[in-house]
Amino acid sequence: MSHRPTLAAPAFPDDDGAVDPGLAVALDEFARDQVLPPVLAALHGVRILVPVIALLGDSAAGGDKGADMAAVLMTGVDGRKALLAFSSLQSMQRWDPQARPVPVYARQAAEAAADEDASALLLDIAGPQFVVIETEDLHHLAQGHRIADAPDGAPADVPGDGPAAYAWLQ
Repeated sequence: MSHRPTLAAPAFPDDDGAVDPGLAVALDEFARDQVLPPVLAALHGVRILVPVIALLGDSAAGGDKGADMAAVLMTGVDGRKALLAFSSLQSMQRWDPQARPVPVYARQAAEAAADEDASALLLDIAGPQFVVIETEDLHHLAQGHRIADAPDGAPADVPGDGPAAYAWLQ
């Protein structure tokens, strides 16, 4: 029996920081149509990046020495909090080149947002396409639910108030 410490295998061993191809397509569609369900569907099982920055007290630090590392929560003028996340290293570096990427599944980022009493996940706040995932969608994403698919594989529309009505499968 070996008593040497072992480390868990990395969740994303071949990750090069690029946006997931399916998520890239959904984000391009969102840029054109502002329709959220394809983005929500594409986030299922996909790696995104949560930025971590160095803090001294409540202020950003210029370096890591003696600093605490923290994920970034933003507070809106209405007092609601949101967790930042990015689809790629490039989009995160556009926001803050000093931030450190923490690769997580989108579900884990949504869970972290909920744990921090945040009401939204802000994806790619510095572009190229900014997406807000909030309230019920954030809850469903954190629970690992999926968007219901229509027979053609696209997110299914369900009867509701307007074109953004869609169904989540538990």
